[in-house]
Amino acid sequence: MSKLYIVPTPIGNLEDITLRAIRVLKEVDFILAEDTRTSAVLLKHLGIEKPLRSHHKFNEHATVEMVANAIAEGKEVALISDAGTPGISDPGFLLVRTCVERGIEVTTLPGATALIPAVVQSGFPCDRFCFEGFLPQKKGRMKRIEALADEERTIILYESPFRVVKALEQLGEVLGMEREVAVSREITKMFEESVRGTIGEVAEHFRQHAPKGEFVIVVAGRSTKRNNRDADEREE
Repeated sequence: MSKLYIVPTPIGNLEDITLRAIRVLKEVDFILAEDTRTSAVLLKHLGIEKPLRSHHKFNEHATVEMVANAIAEGKEVALISDAGTPGISDPGFLLVRTCVERGIEVTTLPGATALIPAVVQSGFPCDRFCFEGFLPQKKGRMKRIEALADEERTIILYESPFRVVKALEQLGEVLGMEREVAVSREITKMFEESVRGTIGEVAEHFRQHAPKGEFVIVVAGRSTKRNNRDADEREE
């Protein structure tokens, strides 16, 4: 039966791709890629020659029906993003939803994503956590942060190097500069780094050391003990 395969790709280290993912990419009729130029480099590295078609946030509304029709007609299709698992802060949701609504089988392979390594190595509880992805760049940004004020689970955010200091400062405004945080960058890459401390301390670190790479911000949830302290600080 024809189907859509969601295939995670490495977020940095090219060894972080499964044998199954390689097999699927070799077997499908064509591959949907967020940036065909980026994906062509990976496929060449893996020795895979398959047609690549563009599928990104600017054209996905226009292409989902075409792709779904191709699968319904018997084609097997794989969706990949530039890095990581499609659908996690990357295009994928609309295509998956369209296929599900049309009764087209969707198979998602397990694989690379930045949020899981970041939360596990943070040292914060990872039995329960909430993933917020990227904060809005402008409108609604502070409102989203304020909605996290009473969150007791560990909080995971993605951020660009251009806004990571601003994000930490804004989190500190709402959650308190003493809230614990772990910021990981360039996960699986040569210059991978995790910086831990209070929000205030980590913000200062990245003021002194220019942020580079892709960032994951992991914030400790609000504990009962911290609830009382933060409430006292707000009253003062």
